[in-house]
Amino acid sequence: MNAEFFEAIEAIEKEKGIPRGYMYDKIKQAMLAAFRKDNPECEDNVAIDLDEEKSRIEMYVTKTVVDQVEDPSHEINLEAAKKISRRAKLGETVNIPVETKKFGRIAAQQAKQIITQGIREAERGIIYEEFTSKEHEILTGVVSHIEPRNGSVSIRISSNSEFTEAMLSAGERIKGEELKEGDRIKVYVVEVRNSGRGPQVLISRTHPGLVKRLFELEVPEIFDGTVEIKSIAREAGSRTKMAVWSEDPNVDPIGSCVGPKGGRVASIVNELGGEKIDIVKYSEVPEEYIAAALSPSEVISVTMQEDGKSCRVIVPDNQLSLAIGKEGQNARLAAKLTGFKIDIKPQSEA
Repeated sequence: MNAEFFEAIEAIEKEKGIPRGYMYDKIKQAMLAAFRKDNPECEDNVAIDLDEEKSRIEMYVTKTVVDQVEDPSHEINLEAAKKISRRAKLGETVNIPVETKKFGRIAAQQAKQIITQGIREAERGIIYEEFTSKEHEILTGVVSHIEPRNGSVSIRISSNSEFTEAMLSAGERIKGEELKEGDRIKVYVVEVRNSGRGPQVLISRTHPGLVKRLFELEVPEIFDGTVEIKSIAREAGSRTKMAVWSEDPNVDPIGSCVGPKGGRVASIVNELGGEKIDIVKYSEVPEEYIAAALSPSEVISVTMQEDGKSCRVIVPDNQLSLAIGKEGQNARLAAKLTGFKIDIKPQSEA
């Protein structure tokens, strides 16, 4: 029986990744709790010995050998002590074995609950550590359930051998994206929280970080640092603007992201359900950067204002609507991307 016990602990360690030392502590805690449930008078003189080498579990109560017993929970008379150990002498201590099978039903149930809770806590801890290491990364998940009332989606995500359920709220879904149970999708891990109900993984499909990580996966030059993503402004499901830059004059940062025949950017657009992506060249010169950010519109001039936070942009009359964009989207994203307030005027007014 004891050999099977140690084999079971070893199996739990291999299957669930729970260290056996942790399990031994929980088992000792459970056995002590069960014993004290039936023997409340015994406190500090109860011990458990788990010997892996000999596959042996021993629980015993330590008592002092005395002539006359006054405290039965801590003392034993010489005659009784001799039955346990022939070498017992007055003033010494003896270890009295405890038969765990004599525990009461309630005590045994309590011990079982402690062990079960210990395993559950350990599993949660392992999952939390695993997914915390994946914060701000992309994971692939499978849609397991869609809540028709509020549009939130339950997604089973995995990292190495660990799995957990994460909720993709309606606000973190790409607008217009249709999902169904069984679909495999990529999600961005925004944060991992440790709650009373276990690890809570907050995921998103609208976060600009999703676009950044997708380009890192798709573009080797970004992954190895040759091309750097300087800024991203995104309105998920509609349009993204991304500023890129390279220290190497022989590397075209925009061309690297677009890829041969547009293949690299096309695969990302496909992953995002057709979301348009404008890739512009970053510049440390604000006027150049702002002009590039308003792409695909032409820009005649950019004048920085005295506050250093805003600018006046002049565009050809026939480019005004393109520069502003539908419902002001192009100008809004350009302002987000660059961090400047942009006032656009047609050439005729200027």
